[in-house]
Amino acid sequence: MPVPVPGPRTTPAAESGQARPVSPGGGRRQARTPPDGAPDESAMENHETTTARPGDGARADVLTGTRTGVHAEGGDDTCPEAAAEAAPAVPAPLTLLLIEDDPGGFPIVPDLLDRSGGPVRVRTARNLTEAERLLTDDVHCILLDLALPAPGRADGDDELAVLRHVLALAPRHAVLALTSAGDAERGAEAVAVGAQDYLLRDELDGRLLSRAIRYAVERKRSDSAERRLAEGRLHAQENARLERGLLPTPLLDGASLRFAARYRPGRSRALLGGDFYDVVRTPDGTVHAMIGDVCGHGPDEAALGVELRIAWRALTLAGLCGDRLLGTLQEVLEHERSDDEIFATLCTVDIAPDGRRAGVCLAGHPAPLVTAPGRPARLLPYDSNGPALGLLPNARWPRTQVELGAEWSLMLYTDGLIEGYTGEGRERLGEDGMVELVRRRLSEGLRGEELLRETVNEVRALNGGELADDVAVVLLDRTA
Repeated sequence: MPVPVPGPRTTPAAESGQARPVSPGGGRRQARTPPDGAPDESAMENHETTTARPGDGARADVLTGTRTGVHAEGGDDTCPEAAAEAAPAVPAPLTLLLIEDDPGGFPIVPDLLDRSGGPVRVRTARNLTEAERLLTDDVHCILLDLALPAPGRADGDDELAVLRHVLALAPRHAVLALTSAGDAERGAEAVAVGAQDYLLRDELDGRLLSRAIRYAVERKRSDSAERRLAEGRLHAQENARLERGLLPTPLLDGASLRFAARYRPGRSRALLGGDFYDVVRTPDGTVHAMIGDVCGHGPDEAALGVELRIAWRALTLAGLCGDRLLGTLQEVLEHERSDDEIFATLCTVDIAPDGRRAGVCLAGHPAPLVTAPGRPARLLPYDSNGPALGLLPNARWPRTQVELGAEWSLMLYTDGLIEGYTGEGRERLGEDGMVELVRRRLSEGLRGEELLRETVNEVRALNGGELADDVAVVLLDRTA
């Protein structure tokens, strides 16, 4: 029968533990053996053995008595649907690919049994060219004769060249190496190269080979699962290191301000979201702070947020601020975003070297919260709030001058902090609710990191669990 052209390779049966199911009626009846031990000739006619000849593209299957039907005594009165439901599920048989230049000299093939006691399907190939044709996804294990020559290699180049070729051809299949009793050392080397086990031809019988096939399949499955787990852990560790490295390191050397920040991405198991922040001190003594939010909270938004933060730091250190700075950031956003509908909100604050005054620019972002001794926490004016970056071409962002005084705390935050629920129906916390929450925490004497931690925790508790959006909070304190 001509070999069908195999479709795209998927996870092989050797790794998934699943084989291609036998189609109804397509199986073979098990040969009956008379009491004297001789096979029944009429039953043996039901065994289909086809040996592939080199180059003819034939498919060689040795199907040893696969039971495919349930015989009901008393006729065929049983409803087919009821019989199908009553019949136990037949496990998919193991499939072995035997690569051996003399398949006819391998008499133990009919004795192979899988774990359930059913026969093992065997395909035979005389060389690696035939083996490549027969190696489909339902093959569980390969039994390879190490004495076969490898394509394109002269004798003596590499004793395990044929094994290396097969391992490269079938990296996800279990492989058993077959060698002679006087060449056990090469068998051990085969295991070191990548085979699951090696077998000595002179000591082989059906029971030993059946057990070796099951062991090789399970070991390959275990090794593959362990490898995938290790690769997943390494990938997660690399992502974690990368995302941590993308978080900013404040540049505040020489400033008399204290800095604290809190960051919680909305994505599950993520370290970085679409929110971003940064703080730097320029040579003239001005402290510049920024916080922003790219719409959405996936990996693309996180990457865009990092680009905007880095661009902001570079432009700030180059001397830009206010409207010029935000206009340039909008150009960066328009060039880097993957969709024209993506925008970002932003709040920038520049604190004078004496620490008593600040300029604030808002681009569609919530106004900062400020508190000072003897005065309750309040929001800074936001009447001059400009549009978010990326919404309007040639937009302008006015800079508002505010007086801070000698001692104060300034809190910048993203809308993830105020869009959670209050625990009463579906009412949002909002800016007013957040201000009251912060006032209460300040009255308890909380400051700095502790204030931010308890504020974010209470917002989460009121929401009834994790917040849906990213949350970033920055706190700058100045004491007299």
